[in-house]
Amino acid sequence: MVSESSSFIKGVVLGGVFCMLVTLLGHFKMGHGTRAHHHEHHHIQAPNKEDVLNLSEDERLELSQSIRVFCIILVKPKDLGHWAAVKETWSKHCDKAEFYSSENIKVFNSVVLDTNDMWMMMRKAYKLTYERYKDEFNWFFLAYPTTFAIIENLKYFLLKKDPAQPFYIGHTVKSGDLEYVDSEGGIVLSIGSLRRLSRIFEDTDKCPEQGGMIWKLSEDKQLAVCLKYTGVIAENAEDSEGKDIFNTKSVNTLIKEAMANHPEQVVDGCCSDMAITFNGLTPNHMHVMMYGVYRLRPYGHTYNDALIFLPPEGSDND
Repeated sequence: MVSESSSFIKGVVLGGVFCMLVTLLGHFKMGHGTRAHHHEHHHIQAPNKEDVLNLSEDERLELSQSIRVFCIILVKPKDLGHWAAVKETWSKHCDKAEFYSSENIKVFNSVVLDTNDMWMMMRKAYKLTYERYKDEFNWFFLAYPTTFAIIENLKYFLLKKDPAQPFYIGHTVKSGDLEYVDSEGGIVLSIGSLRRLSRIFEDTDKCPEQGGMIWKLSEDKQLAVCLKYTGVIAENAEDSEGKDIFNTKSVNTLIKEAMANHPEQVVDGCCSDMAITFNGLTPNHMHVMMYGVYRLRPYGHTYNDALIFLPPEGSDND
């Protein structure tokens, strides 16, 4: 009987220990799972319309005039059709836009970078932009010639964000442990980030000109690596409802996907009302977008925007 009682007590103790171990292992597993899904980038949102309406008229005017966007468009000779379309359409709404080309092309004015390597092009463009315009502009938007951008929506998104802080904004993607802004949707850097980037360019160990020796990173990933060394991390831009506003696809593609995946809410399932970029557009599609965004107006409808972003002085924008 004593032996049976002793065995019972041992069983209870061992069972208790086993339960504790299972519980602890479960907590460790859950904790590990949480870390696996943790991501480093922030989700930052556009201002709420009500908050903007609560500002005084003088505050709104001051804010709208304080946001100055410099646009960097990276181009190659094969992009001539897109180059012309960007020059004739949305780039006119930047406070200043410059085309940075891989080589000299007589038909267009551009800053010649003398390299076909996309990372070198991006690196040189940022370096030159900082040297020339660091005292004139506080936000820097980089795009490819297949991208269409609505600069007024970008300025609205940047409202009340301090450009002296290190912002690195766009559509974020994760690749292994690296989170970066996908260049196909456009990349926004504050002057605070560009200042840090210009300094890390001098450290070729942390921010090499040619990338890794074993494999080559894409230019947007290489940019993220360099910025990460300065403490700047990718931030995903969203509207006040949490929808992405930097798009790496065209409107046409996004609508087709929404029709397939959310047929009951095609528009809501497609795009944000405050979208800033779309990518993968043909030159003709850019002109169509320009018509839809800036020219088409339903007769009799009154627009009550809280902010007015005036065109740059001397601009012939639509």
